[in-house]
Amino acid sequence: MALMHSTMVPLGTPAHDFTLPDADGQQVALSDFAGKPVLAVIFMCNHCPYVKAVLDRLIALAREFESRGVQFVGINPNDAEKYPDDSPEAMRQLIQDKGLPFPYLVDATQEVARRYDAVCTPDIYVYGPDRRLAYRGRIDDNWQEPDKVTRRELKAALEALAAGDPAAEEQTPSMGCSIKWK
Repeated sequence: MALMHSTMVPLGTPAHDFTLPDADGQQVALSDFAGKPVLAVIFMCNHCPYVKAVLDRLIALAREFESRGVQFVGINPNDAEKYPDDSPEAMRQLIQDKGLPFPYLVDATQEVARRYDAVCTPDIYVYGPDRRLAYRGRIDDNWQEPDKVTRRELKAALEALAAGDPAAEEQTPSMGCSIKWK
């Protein structure tokens, strides 16, 4: 497990278009979320201990903010041949086991992850209604021990954006396992 920190892509960067299959092969595009004022794109996978540690928090945030126009989408960019725990079959199992309330897509070519400059899992990008980057950072200040979290940065950003306000400009990079490039 190689620890990486997300690239702090400049705020205001436009979201990169994508059309990717979900774990069942149904195509999902960036444009499918046009009616949602806030879009959180999360590069994630099944096997990374960082993702496993925060997944329940991401699910809770997705559920909490769904009624406020916030849409989450997970994208798995990992090489599923070398990491079978990240295969579409394993993704379907995770979706079922966790009741994932957002689309979980397969980036088999890894082109989308490269366009977004994603480097780790989880790597989080949040866009406002203009689909310009408003937040790229960590979920909170304690990925290992949820009971010891004192700063919920992603939640604060979602609160601001859902209210039509900007997210705080001071943002801390996310950290996690390196993307498993082909």
